[in-house]
Amino acid sequence: MATLYLFRFDLSSIGRSDNRGCYLRRFRGQGQLEPSWALRRRNVVAVKSVKAFYGGAYGLNDNKTGLICTADELHYVSVPNSDWKLALWRYVPSLRESVLFCKQAPSRNHPLLLLSGVGSNALGYDLSPESSFARYMSNQGYDTWILELRGLGLSTTEQIESETLEKQPLVNGSVYENSVGSSVSLGDGQTSNIATQLRQWNKNLISIIDGAQQLGPFQPFVQGVTSALEEFQEQLDVYEKYDWDFDNYLEEDVPAAMEYIRNQSKPNDGKLLAIGHSMGGILLYAMISRCSFKKVNPQLASVVTLASSLDYRPSNSSLRLLLPLANPTQNLNVPVFPIGPLLVIAHPLASRPPYILAWLKDQISVEDMLHPTLLEKLVLNGFGSVPAKVLLQLSSVFEEGGLHDRNGTFQYKNHLRQGNIPILALAGDRDLICPPEAVYETVKEIPRQLVSYKVLGKPGGPHYAHYDIVGSRLASSEVYPLVADFLNRHDMV
Repeated sequence: MATLYLFRFDLSSIGRSDNRGCYLRRFRGQGQLEPSWALRRRNVVAVKSVKAFYGGAYGLNDNKTGLICTADELHYVSVPNSDWKLALWRYVPSLRESVLFCKQAPSRNHPLLLLSGVGSNALGYDLSPESSFARYMSNQGYDTWILELRGLGLSTTEQIESETLEKQPLVNGSVYENSVGSSVSLGDGQTSNIATQLRQWNKNLISIIDGAQQLGPFQPFVQGVTSALEEFQEQLDVYEKYDWDFDNYLEEDVPAAMEYIRNQSKPNDGKLLAIGHSMGGILLYAMISRCSFKKVNPQLASVVTLASSLDYRPSNSSLRLLLPLANPTQNLNVPVFPIGPLLVIAHPLASRPPYILAWLKDQISVEDMLHPTLLEKLVLNGFGSVPAKVLLQLSSVFEEGGLHDRNGTFQYKNHLRQGNIPILALAGDRDLICPPEAVYETVKEIPRQLVSYKVLGKPGGPHYAHYDIVGSRLASSEVYPLVADFLNRHDMV
């Protein structure tokens, strides 16, 4: 039975003068109230009692707010043959009209699913009121949903109970990792050895960072970085159970979410619209390819991919820098790659003097395209840890034929020509992770009458890096309308 948490926030906490009540109401199934501890208290639970850190919602300077979700509703959907319950952030057009006094949005025929990049939670699509892809599309009339894949954001294996949520500890503002690992054990069963290896690796890294105290410019950041690593170390027993790959996302997580959204939104033709950023777009390409091969309807009305490709070989993608890590990771049987903690470590070295890792910032955003406060919020709170199996499978985008399945027998790019889904593919002119050359390598495999391709950015500026397409200062005026126009044309039943 699906569980729904409906959140309404005190808008005064996000810089607005309205003083509406901040409360959480809990429903179950199709709106039937469930007798529980929370409901016995007039169906009201303070949102602040749910201690999951999301950058204080939109209160950028309030790291103690502890608001769990910036969406209108938070849903959970169970993954078949798994303990995982995936978080779905919902932005309801009618609710936004009544709460935020927006003008009435047109009625739409299809719900919209947003898929994030590798290791990313929902924050990237709803970073602030001015940089919120999700809210923009909701204001256009779309019933908008963000999926957080297993192991990320608010997805969990725990029972979804108010009592359980209240017991979640407040996550330190310098790092974000909230999920609990799946119950699937590793193939060789040597979990204790893996945990030991990871723990030793982490201790060594803490020692290196501590040693940096003798270097003056590093001293202010040592304490925060060490704290982040220590929190990561506390989670190692959980991470050793991270045993899934890209195909698990494709075959289990995304279909479960799509079915749930269809049941909630009830589109007449049973189809969804979808936007995917980075790996999110790769998932959509792979789904279209797999369904075309099997001659199955993917139940998608149209798709937008943002900085995504199934084949990176023609480009000088910076992801090539990670390829040397593939073999050691595989040989050591390390189950998880801590993207979030590593970004926490790197961020102060990239954003503050002496800017030793300044080149890392350019991987995310071009200069002046994202406010420093929002960039810091994204880097410190927008990412979690990812199973090594996911990254190892994704590394096949640099191999002959591009991304393949876990067995290496099915190349996803090969069957895009058989698809019949309209696709808009956008690339950023200064995207170092997925350059335009990589995006086009996939675009050219799609029937010409079905695909629209555009590189964002101009020779004299502005320019777009990997995340700028999703949440930069110009995204709401240059990217969101472009995407909305495309989806509107294909929203007709």
